[in-house]
Amino acid sequence: MTSPDRTVAPAPGPLRSFDFPAVESSALENGVALDVVRLPRLPVVTAYLSLPAGEEALQSERAGLATLTGEALEGGTSKRGGAELAEALEALGADVDVHSGWAATTISLSCLAERLGEGLSLLSEMVREPGFPEAEVERARAQQLARIRQQRMDPGSLATYRAHREIYADGEPYARPALGREATVAPVGVEALRGWAEAFLHAGGASLTVAGDVDADEVHRLASQALGDWRARPVERSVPAGRSRGGGRRIVVVDLPNAVQSEIRVSQVGVPRNAPERAALTVGNAILGGTFNSRLNLNLREENGFTYGVRSRFAGRRGPGPFSISTAVDTENTPAALREIFHEVERILEGGPTAEETEATRDYLAGVFPLRLESTSQVASKVAEQRIYELPADEWTGYRDRIRDVTPEAAHTALRDRLRPDELVVVISGNAGELRPGLEALGVGPVEVTDRESAVDDVAEPTG
Repeated sequence: MTSPDRTVAPAPGPLRSFDFPAVESSALENGVALDVVRLPRLPVVTAYLSLPAGEEALQSERAGLATLTGEALEGGTSKRGGAELAEALEALGADVDVHSGWAATTISLSCLAERLGEGLSLLSEMVREPGFPEAEVERARAQQLARIRQQRMDPGSLATYRAHREIYADGEPYARPALGREATVAPVGVEALRGWAEAFLHAGGASLTVAGDVDADEVHRLASQALGDWRARPVERSVPAGRSRGGGRRIVVVDLPNAVQSEIRVSQVGVPRNAPERAALTVGNAILGGTFNSRLNLNLREENGFTYGVRSRFAGRRGPGPFSISTAVDTENTPAALREIFHEVERILEGGPTAEETEATRDYLAGVFPLRLESTSQVASKVAEQRIYELPADEWTGYRDRIRDVTPEAAHTALRDRLRPDELVVVISGNAGELRPGLEALGVGPVEVTDRESAVDDVAEPTG
């Protein structure tokens, strides 16, 4: 028997077939969209109720209100306090989570399939009859303020926040953090939360996604009982324009005098989540910096040892989200790392991906896709995402085929159309005194230095 040659990596096997589970779509009488995915592997179910009530709908002076309201929904209803609500959910063996993002507020419920009706009844009570008891609102507000203060002390968060401020024009919601600022969150009281709930927590534009060991007709019946008479209002939503601040390529250093390493963000305004060339961009970005074997990671981590890892990403939002390259390196190697980042961006824009890179990346992305759909929660979230971002009907059923159809030329074109190296803005949290000479010598662009407090101005202002 011949022993295998362990000095050579085994060749990848053939890509296994995979079909995204069938989705049965309908609507309740009040217009709530209902999507049901039958997954009979285990007797469990996950429901996602998504409402068009996100942070992007808020003016800057109210930033953080959607997030705070979402957190406070778990604090009780008009019928039962927070402890009673928690006990009722525990009695069902149910897990509930509320998340307010840029585009939507989503309430997820997971329980045994046989308890879905009771679970939907409690979920309905939470969104239709929120109590907002003073003590629970205070608890949620204190937690959110603590998170804001914690993040403003974190060099990575500072760099990210400042980067978004630098790339987006004034007034653009994506220029601020979704948590809001201390100055906008600290004064919020119960009445503000009730006003937000009255204006946005209704059936208009809502969708319910249910995935698990369930029958579509039975789910429709249970959902109608829980939500069918929920009041609906017309929904008028504008998509954030995502206007760029402009100003050309530049470097902003958030001075942290005692820092021994730098948090680097290289950013620009990117594309909406539903951009038509998303598949080509996904492949192109994965080659640039979206996977472990990306060009950026092979250069900065494997060849030069500057960092433990570097990633590039087009953030998915309803409007043009940020594109960002993120990494952390020690102070001494910061200018060299930044030089290599721009080198790799310019190299891929000039020559494009190779056929070998494209094939390997396509196979990887198509191969891992099923691994991200192993639970009812993962499947439900994908279907809910399709509704939230108004994605094509075949977004997931055709995902692997679209990825595998991307050519090197298509990936190259998408990157050249969407990446503008002359507009990339660099934000670094680090020791400005040691960094500035090397950064200026790079010739990337003018270097500006700001202190921590100025960096978070209009991001997380301290309360008086």
